[in-house]
Amino acid sequence: MFTPPAGRVSIMGVLNVTPDSFFDGGRFESFEKAVERGREMRRQGADIVDVGGESTRPGADEVDERKELRRVMPVIEALCAEQIPVSIDSSKPTVVQEAVRAGACFINDVTGFQNGEMIRLAASTNCSVCAMHMRGTPRTMQADTRYDDLIEELVQFFVAKTRELNDAGIASERIWLDPGIGFGKDVAGNLLILRSIPRFAQIGQLMIGASRKSFLGKIVGEPDPEKRLAPSLAAAVFAVHQGVGMVRVHDVQETRAALNVWSALQDISIIEYSNAIR
Repeated sequence: MFTPPAGRVSIMGVLNVTPDSFFDGGRFESFEKAVERGREMRRQGADIVDVGGESTRPGADEVDERKELRRVMPVIEALCAEQIPVSIDSSKPTVVQEAVRAGACFINDVTGFQNGEMIRLAASTNCSVCAMHMRGTPRTMQADTRYDDLIEELVQFFVAKTRELNDAGIASERIWLDPGIGFGKDVAGNLLILRSIPRFAQIGQLMIGASRKSFLGKIVGEPDPEKRLAPSLAAAVFAVHQGVGMVRVHDVQETRAALNVWSALQDISIIEYSNAIR
């Protein structure tokens, strides 16, 4: 099980060993580059590294099980051997099972554990799990982003999913909930989700992944993901301020620095000390 650090928000570093992820696709396809990136993120302050072998960007092609295993397993085995906490980002039971055998302590399923086999598998382990809300699949999720009441749908999903996982034997302290920023939501929906975090936080532990996503680019008029660091940091700090317990990000060092400053600003004793020494 992943144990969050006491007294601060957790950072999950994104490590995509894929050729087609929207931001870092192709950068860490080789074993050597991927492992070194995992080490680097850990040094920079990542509490856990999320390894994924199949892109979930809108319109991404599906990857078969064998290919996904070839991509992720050598990296997971190497990082776990170095005692780096690892999450497996997959919705395929066989891939998850092999990752857990290699030492992964967190199962990140973007399909929200809709597959009963995934629930049974997770229940047979001591892993933490993250259930994300997504309507449709990565191939179809942006075809229709209209909701009668997005927030109420998310609340109902979180309540029902938590109950289902609890009933399967997965304790609440192992469960994280992700509203799925950018997964079947438009810009307005994503902003509404971020503003509604306090309501979701009443249900369970929350993880948010807004890093470098297109809705941020639309807000600031920047189509290039490479130039979305500042908006990503703003979204991460806002999410934490609203009550999120974990942020999933590409830029670990910068996010940790931003959260450290935010945390210091919340600590009145530090502020008083700074005023006193002027």
